Amino acid sequence: QVQLVESGGGSVQPGGSLKLSCAASGFSTDYYAIGWFRQAPGKGRERVACIGSKELSSPDSVYADSVKGRFAISRDSAANTVYLQMNSLKAEDTAVYYCAESSHCDAEEILFDAWGQGTRVTVSA
Repeated sequence: QVQLVESGGGSVQPGGSLKLSCAASGFSTDYYAIGWFRQAPGKGRERVACIGSKELSSPDSVYADSVKGRFAISRDSAANTVYLQMNSLKAEDTAVYYCAESSHCDAEEILFDAWGQGTRVTVSA
């Protein structure tokens, strides 16, 4: 069974850091693009970051402009887990964060599957 499970959320003050984990089972993250998305209260879902399949000659990582330079996505093949390191957090980063898999990072959101249950991040003073 293909499954992704997010963890690592919590409450943090502005300027703080959190590291989210997206643990996969039933498939290898090496061969899929893994995207991180978030949904803030009352807003639509936003793609935050994505890491491409290792099968590509250059498995690119892509970021939303809103998080570029502050967030970093990485993959641990041995752990079959994708991480999202979030630094310099702002109040507007408050959201539920989800991960999902697809064939390519530039796929439409509807083509991402195996959505996890999400992990909540709250940034406030």
